[in-house]
Amino acid sequence: MQPQHLNDQERIHLLDLLWTSVSELSSRDEVRAFFKDLLSESEAIMLARRIKIAQLLLQGKSYEYICKTLHTSDSTIATVHNWLSGGFHGYESTIKKFEQVVIKRQQVIKSKKAEPYTYEWLKRKYPLHFLLFRLFDDYSDKRNLKIKDSKH
Repeated sequence: MQPQHLNDQERIHLLDLLWTSVSELSSRDEVRAFFKDLLSESEAIMLARRIKIAQLLLQGKSYEYICKTLHTSDSTIATVHNWLSGGFHGYESTIKKFEQVVIKRQQVIKSKKAEPYTYEWLKRKYPLHFLLFRLFDDYSDKRNLKIKDSKH
């Protein structure tokens, strides 16, 4: 059924069902399983592509760059851009959280892959010897994030 054929009460009820269902999911695996059951692969890719478009727009990338990178149309990018500028800021908050999760994952991967007797390995093996370096690294990472956030 087309959304325009629903009355307001039906539309609100159906959307509430979706929002409530998603909000009850507590882990990444539950969310993945839910959306795999709910959406076809092409629908999931379409949603993921819109999220990626929003992320690139928030990073200040041009329409041309996004078109070439994601093989999408100008109208799709414009639609996402309109949602970003006039919506409820759901995209922005989600993407900021996503970027923080990605940074944490990269740090975990980086710390696990340290080769023996490298600088990174020594920092992990003897943390007190490298305390000042670690404090400086943490400070510079936080400062870079603040600078990145202030540009948007």
